[in-house]
Amino acid sequence: MSGLDRNTPWASAFADELARAGVREICVAPGSRSTPLVLAFAMHGSFRLRVHLDERSLGFFALGIGKASGVPAVGITTSGTAAANLFPAVIEASHGETPLLVLTADRPHRMRDGDANQAIDQLRLFGPFVREFFDVAPPALEGPALRHLRSLAGRAVASAVGAPAGPVHLNFPFDQPLEPIGSVELPTRFEQTHPRAALGRPESVPYVDVTPRRPQVGAAELDLLEERLRAARRPLLVAGPAADQAQGAAVLRFAAATGVTLLADPLSGARYRAAAVGRALGTYDLFLRDGLVRAALAPDLVIRVGRSPTSAVLLDYLDGCGADMHAVIDPSHRWKDHLAMATHVLRGAAAEALDRLGERTGFVPGEAGWSDLWSAVEDATTHAIVDALTGKEFEGQVARNVVEAVPSGGTLFVSNSMPVRDLDAFGGVRDQDIRVLGNRGASGIDGIVSTALGVAAGARQPVVAFLGDIALLHDGNGLLATREADVKVVFVVVNNDGGGIFHFLPIREHELHFTGLFATPHGIDPARLAALYEVPYQLVEPGGVGEAVRVALAGSGSRLLEIRSDREDNQRRREAVVDAVRAAVAVRLDRS
Repeated sequence: MSGLDRNTPWASAFADELARAGVREICVAPGSRSTPLVLAFAMHGSFRLRVHLDERSLGFFALGIGKASGVPAVGITTSGTAAANLFPAVIEASHGETPLLVLTADRPHRMRDGDANQAIDQLRLFGPFVREFFDVAPPALEGPALRHLRSLAGRAVASAVGAPAGPVHLNFPFDQPLEPIGSVELPTRFEQTHPRAALGRPESVPYVDVTPRRPQVGAAELDLLEERLRAARRPLLVAGPAADQAQGAAVLRFAAATGVTLLADPLSGARYRAAAVGRALGTYDLFLRDGLVRAALAPDLVIRVGRSPTSAVLLDYLDGCGADMHAVIDPSHRWKDHLAMATHVLRGAAAEALDRLGERTGFVPGEAGWSDLWSAVEDATTHAIVDALTGKEFEGQVARNVVEAVPSGGTLFVSNSMPVRDLDAFGGVRDQDIRVLGNRGASGIDGIVSTALGVAAGARQPVVAFLGDIALLHDGNGLLATREADVKVVFVVVNNDGGGIFHFLPIREHELHFTGLFATPHGIDPARLAALYEVPYQLVEPGGVGEAVRVALAGSGSRLLEIRSDREDNQRRREAVVDAVRAAVAVRLDRS
């Protein structure tokens, strides 16, 4: 078989196994060395191929698909720096526990470690950020080799979906010719001799079915937590950002069954959910700024699930609350206690552990009025926010209007920096099912546009994306994907001409360097960027953003809505809301 095309059948066998494993979305960047992979997926017939000109945008688009669907999308690049451009998305997928498959084409082994064109060291290119790395063998049309390749595909998908989920990197060396030559079918005699290697297992089942890891909290650990929970007078449950949105439902069930006070991050899956049971509190970022409030609401037991909360105020409160037991329930390999607050870390799926614990009847918080006090403070804060925001147009009001405009069953993708913080502080709690997603793994602003578009592709529904002007400019090339017929995103861009978040940091007092090096005003009109990528654009007043979002969702295609804001004025208005909350909560505590 020396004259046969080895690359195409080799890549085709791998593509076939990914299809059997349920993978459907392929993101491709143009390149020569990756030709065998691209053509294999294109010729298979089971995949949706999406072409991206920018590999960094490609990586985040694929990330968004995995984030929304729970099924890894495939990102394919050629060799060299094209592969390196996937690194930011790989890091976010790793820390955000999102399934992702990265296939990089490489030069043949003889061209490595020399001066061959477009050849870099791609072995373990992404270091510890991938769940697994496979340096795929050079194509060989041999029974054992093809069986191993098919098995490798199954292993890669299993590793990508977790637990915890994350990125998997496979590096494919290909020699020329890269394009198909002659027949791309294996000889009949080869199929007869090696049927499973050539054709896979019968009935389109995967070559290898890998049982997913399902770590479970041990009975003894759960007994200990039950004992402490029964003895607790002031128990508190904190739900941080979660890759598994279904965890939010379990959190609410547990809160309802036990009466434990629940503080829910907007990305936890528990704050915006139609729940007949349980109630999440969502204004803690504002009322926990006051020392007297913290003292009045000090817990003796903290149970925490998910990643670290978005709110630095909440983290600071937890760090100083002095709880007798601070238990973290998490199944992943990552250590989710960077402030070293935990007294116990329980390894296992949080949703499953909370359900098991909640089924044990008889939980009643020991101190009468503990939950009622939290609810009273939450209500006082909510009323203060509404009164303070009435007629006031600033970024916190925009966040509130945006989340209120997302329909029940819809998806909101929120950017890092100020948008997610404004959503946390001012977004409130809604008794409707809204899925809120964001890139809180590494919390960067890179790839926000592309991730939101990928989420729309993975969710198969329109998405509202809430972001700032710097995030928009950072991923302008991502807007190319708005041309995808089945992808629709309404981008709500708060434009304060720079990095508004820095106005809330001490560096703002150093004006000699602050504006030029931190606030970084750019003067770029988002309307011109939208026109470049042929995305319909509208300038919207802050008070009208909710209606504008609803109209855009009812229309066709993606839209870009700009809301202009002044950084200095926004800071003053936010501080005024904090002061109003502090006064309202003080009055409420005096009555308790």
